[in-house]
Amino acid sequence: MELGWRDVCGRRLRRHGLTARWMPASPAEAAAAMCGAHAQILSAAELSIGLRVGGVARTGVRAAMWSEHSLVKTFGPRGTIHLLPASELALWCGALSALPAQPRPPEIRLTPEQTDELVAAIGVILADAELTVDELTEALADRVGSWAVDPVMPAFQTMWPRWRQMTEIAAHRGVLCFGPNKGRKVTYTSPARWLPGFTPAPSSDATRWLVRRYLHSYGPSTPRHFARWLATTPAWAQTRFDAHDLAEVSFEGTRAWVNEGDTEPGDPAEGVVLLPHFDAFAVGSQPRESLFPGAAWDRALARGQAGNYPVVLVDGAVAGVWHLKTTSRKVAVTVEPLRPLTPRHRAQLDELVERIGGIVEAQPSLTIGPITVGAHA
Repeated sequence: MELGWRDVCGRRLRRHGLTARWMPASPAEAAAAMCGAHAQILSAAELSIGLRVGGVARTGVRAAMWSEHSLVKTFGPRGTIHLLPASELALWCGALSALPAQPRPPEIRLTPEQTDELVAAIGVILADAELTVDELTEALADRVGSWAVDPVMPAFQTMWPRWRQMTEIAAHRGVLCFGPNKGRKVTYTSPARWLPGFTPAPSSDATRWLVRRYLHSYGPSTPRHFARWLATTPAWAQTRFDAHDLAEVSFEGTRAWVNEGDTEPGDPAEGVVLLPHFDAFAVGSQPRESLFPGAAWDRALARGQAGNYPVVLVDGAVAGVWHLKTTSRKVAVTVEPLRPLTPRHRAQLDELVERIGGIVEAQPSLTIGPITVGAHA
């Protein structure tokens, strides 16, 4: 079966909740549809979800995190901060904890025994607490010993305590996630406080689930692209594909795979879509050359990396960048097209900017013109 880019992109946009044909019913359903909302910039994650769920403002996303606990802020794919559905957290933890460990420099490396000791200690300390990094560091020093908090990790022109290389591992093993901020400081807590009886799913079941979930949202795909999405080894990704009943298709003239029986191409991608910083669709969609054709490759990527610029999709391809500036009651959106917009596309853009105003709860305005703000690091 031969599949082209616009058909595949249309299928992915619909499954991500980015077209009128299907929109998720809740923030948690939106996060599930995109395989987690990247939340290193929390305001961007709020936009990613709000643009997929009709009538949901950023306050609704925050309520899903801190009141309803249907979303969990934690370390997801690539070790980056994500909002994940609470209903799927056990599967995410089971799958991510099965990834091959990334080697650390010998001078800071932990033994497997030290790793297990720290995970257990973090689990006990956070079982009924929300602690800042400094508070957790002090508690670990008292419980485990000074070796756990020695300042040996170079980071941001300073040295972090040794245990901080463990945050992702502790999260993936199910004993750590983010709690509400204390002022400007992040806190960590245990997901079991909000999800009684929580424990990671068996890794074999969880990795099978993750392959299916990824291919549903981003297929057709390849083991190489799956590995890149997870920041793991191609060899590990290949073994996961080999272990499943997948269907091979021809995608843009190359071999790719989808879940067995899931070969529908979908409707061709049409219309305008705005994706904020690090939106999961822009980061996860491959081949990147098809999503960022021509001038978009140089203007909307940062050394080949997606997500550093908010992007404008037109008929399934990046055709511009955009910028958002908020004040207390106003939000100014500037769009820099890379090709002329038709009247239909301009009308759709106006509607999207109105939606952004509703999400951030401010009066929106739109300017078409050049953007001088650089890429987000």
